[in-house]
Formats: sequence, C-alpha cells, structure tokens
Amino acid sequence: MNTATATPPKAPAKAPRRAIECGVPDNQQYLHPLLKKNYGDWRYHDRPRPGVLHHVAHSGDEVWSVRAGTQRQMDVGTVRKLCDIADQYAEGHVRFTIRSNIEFMVSAADKVAPLIQKLEAEGFPVGGTGNSVSMISHTQGWLHCDIPGTDASGVVKALMDELITEFKQEEMPNRVHLSTSCCEINCGGQADIAIIVQHTKPPKINHDLVANVCERPSVVARCPVAAIRPALVNGKPSLEVDEKKCICCGACYPPCPPMQINDPEHSKLAIWVGGKNSNARGKPTFMKMVASGLPNNPPRWPEVSEIVKKILYTYKEDARSWERIADWVERIGWPRFFEKCDLPFTKYLIDDWRGSRANLNASTHIRF
Repeated sequence: MNTATATPPKAPAKAPRRAIECGVPDNQQYLHPLLKKNYGDWRYHDRPRPGVLHHVAHSGDEVWSVRAGTQRQMDVGTVRKLCDIADQYAEGHVRFTIRSNIEFMVSAADKVAPLIQKLEAEGFPVGGTGNSVSMISHTQGWLHCDIPGTDASGVVKALMDELITEFKQEEMPNRVHLSTSCCEINCGGQADIAIIVQHTKPPKINHDLVANVCERPSVVARCPVAAIRPALVNGKPSLEVDEKKCICCGACYPPCPPMQINDPEHSKLAIWVGGKNSNARGKPTFMKMVASGLPNNPPRWPEVSEIVKKILYTYKEDARSWERIADWVERIGWPRFFEKCDLPFTKYLIDDWRGSRANLNASTHIRF
C-alpha cells in the first residue's frame, strides 16, 4: 500500500511589499478641502490684518489662514493643545511653516476673530506675515544635536521676547528672516540676520581615548579643510590637528568626541547679515559676518540681543520700501552699514571668499 501523501499545492507567491516611506509623502491628503479643490487655481490673495492671509479662488471659494508663532521643540501637551484648537476653531486643518509657525485654515470670515482670540489666550502670538520679523528659525541645540556650542532655542526665546512687537506688526521695509545655529556648520541656513556659534580655539584631543572611540579615517574625511591627519601619540594610534589650517568649525567632534571643541571661555557667538534664498527682487545672497567674539552668556544673551536690535532698527529706519537687508547693504555699501549700526570693523569681517583657496585651503582631497 502506498502510504505517500500528496504534496499540498503551493500558495501563490505574494507580491513584494512596497516601501511606504520613500520620498516626501503626498501633501494632498492633508490639505484643507477648499485648498485641495482649488489647488493652483487662485485668483488673488491679500492680508486683512497681520497674521491673517486671505485667498480667493476663481471658483469664488475663500480661505483664511491664521498664522501663529510656536516653539520649534514642543512637548506632547502643546501639540495636543494646538490640535484641539484646530478641531474646535479651525475645521481640523493645520500646517507648519519652515520657520516654526503654524497656520490654521478656515472657510468663513466670522471664524477668524474667535480663532485669534483663542490662540492669543493660550500664549501663541498671531503674526509673522508680510513685512514683519518672522519667527526665528533655529537648529536643534542641546536637545538632539551632538555638537552644539550653545542652546539655540534659548537664544531664540530671549530674542523673540524683545522682538515680539515686530512679529505681530507689519512695519518693516520688507520681510525679515532671522536664524540661530549652535555651531558653525550653520544648519539654521541663510537669513537676513543670523546668530552663529563661533569656536575660537582648535579642539583639545584626549589621545588616550581616540583609538577606542574614533574611526580615524572618518574623522580625517570629515574635516572640510584637511587639517586633521593620523598620528601616533605615546605609542597609541591617534590624530593631530594642523592649527594653521583649522577653522574651528567643530565638524570633527561628532565622529570623535575625544576631540572636544566646546569651551565656556572660547566658544563665542557671531552675527551675520544679508543672506536670503529668495530671488523675487534680487538674486540670492550669502551672509557676511559683521560682529564676532560676543560672549556666550545665557540665559538672556544681552550682548547679542543689543547688536541684533541695533542692526534691525537701523534697517527699519534707513531702508527703502521692499528692500531686504542684503539689498539695503548693497545700496549704501559696507562702510556706511558699519557706521550707521555703530559696529567696529576688522579685517576678519565680511570675507567675500575670493581668496578661499588661500584662506580656507578649499580642497578636501588629502595626499599623504
């Protein structure tokens, strides 16, 4: 008797699962219904008051967007509070801007005032539209980043406490973008006025730890000016820094913590002006450093706030309508800028990078 059992039929092969997190998600699923309906078909927009945008479509539909300032790093309770406000006052739709503002969309004019009243009562100032000082864009700081030289969010809080009126009004010659970056890698990006940490001394190397902690080829490759090279110190594999080449950027610290560059005395702050990404009325421009060596003085950083306000209010009084800070400086010239803002000028400021081959050793190609 044949006791062999029949082989069960094989199940049909399943199609491979497609990755669902590839690229930027489609934003259509998150849009307000009227924004989705009239996408790309708008007739005009205006600003009824600071902090409110009014869009009118060719179909006759109207949408009001109310913009409020928020902190970049929010706890769960704050996020839930904002979502509750959106559900109760704003038809359940919000969006965040790249400068840490939040916008609530409504489809009726009579919903705008109660929404603004609720946001202001909960501590979220309404503004940041038109010719105003937008919320300050900043890097992660000590909360997430591994190389900050200061608390970027703390600098933002201290400065916005003093500039909140300019956020809620539209009285600047043009839009003003501010940013802070807690190291010289400048993740905060280009801005009209930027506050950037400035390390003034090369890293201090703990040679006893380098061999066990650091992947030396990665550290050598990380340096943008080829100032780091392998070395033997006390018979142990280590690294050394050519201090004549080092620009004190701090890029070596993340892959090699024994190369400590943060220092309470020698980590300073610098102020840069004139950067912008827009090409609406003038070409995009890079920032130029106009003040350096400012003390890293938490929790309010008064020296930094004083210079930022001096530059900002000089620009407000002297610039022509629709001039960004870069356009204003280009018209009056750098000598007049330093004179009007009462800032000292040294040979280390506003480098135009024409001599970058000499002053930065621009090539990162390393030859042994």
